[in-house]
Amino acid sequence: MRQVSMRAAAAIGAVLVVTLAACAGEPAKPASPSGSPSASGPAKHESPVADPSHAVAMPGKREGTLHSTDLLILSEDTLSSGDVKKIRSLDGVSGVEQISMAQVSVEGRLVKVVAVDPSTYRNFAPFQSADSDEVWQRVAGGEVAIDPERQDELPADKDGFVRLGSKKDATSVHVGAYAPQPPGLAAAVVNHKWGEEMGMEKGNALIVSTAAIAPNRVVKPIQKVVGADASVQRLDVVARAGLDPNAPQKAYVVGTVAEAVGNYTYRANGDGTITPASSWVSSHIVTAQVPILGSVTCNKVMIPQLRAALQEVVDRGLSKKIDPSQYAGCYYPRFIANTTQLSNHAFGTAVDLNTAGNQRGTVGEMDRTVVSIFERWGFTWGGNWRWTDPMHFEMNRIVKPG
Repeated sequence: MRQVSMRAAAAIGAVLVVTLAACAGEPAKPASPSGSPSASGPAKHESPVADPSHAVAMPGKREGTLHSTDLLILSEDTLSSGDVKKIRSLDGVSGVEQISMAQVSVEGRLVKVVAVDPSTYRNFAPFQSADSDEVWQRVAGGEVAIDPERQDELPADKDGFVRLGSKKDATSVHVGAYAPQPPGLAAAVVNHKWGEEMGMEKGNALIVSTAAIAPNRVVKPIQKVVGADASVQRLDVVARAGLDPNAPQKAYVVGTVAEAVGNYTYRANGDGTITPASSWVSSHIVTAQVPILGSVTCNKVMIPQLRAALQEVVDRGLSKKIDPSQYAGCYYPRFIANTTQLSNHAFGTAVDLNTAGNQRGTVGEMDRTVVSIFERWGFTWGGNWRWTDPMHFEMNRIVKPG
């Protein structure tokens, strides 16, 4: 069977160690510099319930078959039980798991997070994670499991918490484990209680296993079930290339700026740029006049607070601190350089200012009073990130001028 040989090859090729983080309030153990989990032994929990207010039923011992993860179906709305049943019964489908999926903005990039039932999702995880009872007890107990190869996207603070969003009061969850996740799926896994609190659309995604046949043989039958608006992606292609170029891509952003993003569907162009649906562009992107910069093309939701921030810069006599000739744009539908992760510029919710003296990885020359003005008007500044981007200001909350 393809499923057995695949897992056997994975076991022979590389053994990844699941690392359990320290109890809440203690620092999470970092991965080794290579990105593999630390080889140190797991810390023992006196109680698996770290966050009772976000805990779900504890999973018992793993039962049933380990499944390959071959396809991902992603929909704007909850996938109906009828559609899930139809997909489960298709020839070649050996297993399905309904989950919730969304993206959060962290330090200028979108990071995929899934909310799951720990007791059943674990059978779709790599065997190193699937057979670790404590990993799924940690998730059930209100903690997050992070793929060790993706933990640079979700940096933990000194107390072992990660912030799932860019706002200072964004959802903050303790890291329970660094555990391998299905390739191409997501960087982080939480339970459904956290998913609900984060505003995820419940059950809007489905993992499909096609252990006995090639995944592409069931793509069209599945597409007929879910309709053209849903995205059916091959996870092997996503793991290898970052996305499935044959499938429409969808960004479902949660958090306070979700209103500005809405239902975002796009196609990758193969050169680092993307083409959002024309209906989205016409309803969300506008060109307007703002102080100092003049004409800008941005998300219509952001324009009022960008205009207010720049007007305050003018009113406080700081106009010369922003050079309009070094304004590098707002709406630019593209991925972050050398990745397939969307930049917030793709939504028109970020601006780059004073580019010459504020390159990535530097302290930059941005006036700190200007920074504080932008922060007060709902922007986060890239100069505060681990890998700094001091020219970059992005909307991290909606502020409506009075």
